[in-house]
Amino acid sequence: MAEDLNRYDAELTLPSMVILEMEATDREDAAAQLAQRLFSAGRVSNLVGFLESVNSREHQMATGLPGGIGLPHARSEFVTQPSIAVGVTKYGHSLDFGAADGPANLILLIATPAQSFSEHLEVLATLARSLSKESYRESLRRAHDPEVIAELINTSLVFFDH
Repeated sequence: MAEDLNRYDAELTLPSMVILEMEATDREDAAAQLAQRLFSAGRVSNLVGFLESVNSREHQMATGLPGGIGLPHARSEFVTQPSIAVGVTKYGHSLDFGAADGPANLILLIATPAQSFSEHLEVLATLARSLSKESYRESLRRAHDPEVIAELINTSLVFFDH
């Protein structure tokens, strides 16, 4: 059982991949800002190529979840390791990710390597399950500290349901 936990020795997110007080004009701008953080952290090798994958995915189906969540995601040949960049919008700002209950103020960009289909779905499903809990969403929104947000994201993804 301990071996399963070693799958994510390399953390999915880092404090440097968190944007507090994010101001974005739309969901494409938010994705671009978050992708830049992944690129700067060495998690994405080609920023333009990765953003093409993200935007292509966004045009297929809305990635908004209930509770003010935007969950853009893409598998891409330009992703070097599974990663999540997080944006918490500035107070009073929100972005339309197509959720039925309205715009998002918590945006999580999931990036996984192109060949990791099952891992992509596992990260997406586990994160969506955590985000379905109001207490978890509020913890992320109220953290005001990139290190705390990174820890909340990473610990929610350590224990997979197998």
